[in-house]
Amino acid sequence: MPRSRAAPSLLLIALLAGAMLGWSLHSASDAVAASDSATRAAPRAVLARGDLAADELNNIEVFKSVSPSVVHITTLERAASLFSTDVSQVPRGTGTGFMWDDRGHIVTNFHVIQGANGARVTLADQSTYSASLVGVFPDRDIAVLRIDAPAAKLKAIALGQSGNLQVGQKVYAIGNPFGLDQTLTTGIVSALNREIESVTRRPIRGAIQTDAAINPGNSGGPLIDSAGRLIGINTAIYSPSGTSAGIGFAIPADEVNRIVPRLIRNGRIPRPSLGISAAPPEFNRALKLPLGIAIVGVAPDSSAADVGLRPFRRSASGGVIAGDLIVAVDKEPVAALESMLEQFERHQPGDTVTLTVLRQGAKIDLKVKLGQSD
Repeated sequence: MPRSRAAPSLLLIALLAGAMLGWSLHSASDAVAASDSATRAAPRAVLARGDLAADELNNIEVFKSVSPSVVHITTLERAASLFSTDVSQVPRGTGTGFMWDDRGHIVTNFHVIQGANGARVTLADQSTYSASLVGVFPDRDIAVLRIDAPAAKLKAIALGQSGNLQVGQKVYAIGNPFGLDQTLTTGIVSALNREIESVTRRPIRGAIQTDAAINPGNSGGPLIDSAGRLIGINTAIYSPSGTSAGIGFAIPADEVNRIVPRLIRNGRIPRPSLGISAAPPEFNRALKLPLGIAIVGVAPDSSAADVGLRPFRRSASGGVIAGDLIVAVDKEPVAALESMLEQFERHQPGDTVTLTVLRQGAKIDLKVKLGQSD
């Protein structure tokens, strides 16, 4: 009997039906898997956090209250084009500062603006103003700038004290490390009464040591206590790598409050003068003298000459004729010239101080009206 032609067709239909059934089952399986995957990939429920810890709330409050007073300083220098005689100002470096009052005075470190021809100050709201130089005191690494900005933008920083700080107190630093503005770091007062060196190589005594992270760009910014008050100016770090190693230093606020008003008033710190030449410490050791300032010269018509201070001098035979040794200023001992100069910096030219002088083995007190150095 001949083969039926319908058999191949039936076979094809059966195969197609089986394929469709397999596809349907596969698609259904994929749909179930996709649905399950979608369910598992959906956003998770958020776990309620609860209230912030008290110290976190304080961190936030301090930053909110102080950051509007902190500014970003960009220093400028003049640069001439290679192809023209035009001179323009280009960025030189960056640092931090803070608003001292509501008249536009900005306090920063002297080394932030040292060598610059100008500066721009950027406020917390990113508005920028050209700054003028009011005054500098390199011996304490302090400078004052001024901007002409609307009064509503000028929020003076709250001023605290540094004389009553204690090791272990919490502190904050706000600044612009590596150009990243409005950065908050926290730490503690690690030590007090440290000595650091200014750009003029004069010692800055009484510096505050902190482990709050201070990096390049933080210089000139405020060190703040937990009440949001200024207690120092961040000025230096101790680090072999040049970045924060947990040892930073700040100029104490009491020193800042003594210097800044005088810079605003006079543009500089007038130096009270006594009018003497002092011997180096080796002189005292060679003559077995006690600690103090051995006078080896007295300027004519000076404060020292007016009260009859006597210098050490050579005799005709080459020996030494004993002179006066200053051992205290206003009853506070002075061991060397640097100590006496620091005492004088607390005064204005024309002020009267009491010098305790060792003369021929006896101590005498002399009242001296300080002059002014050039």
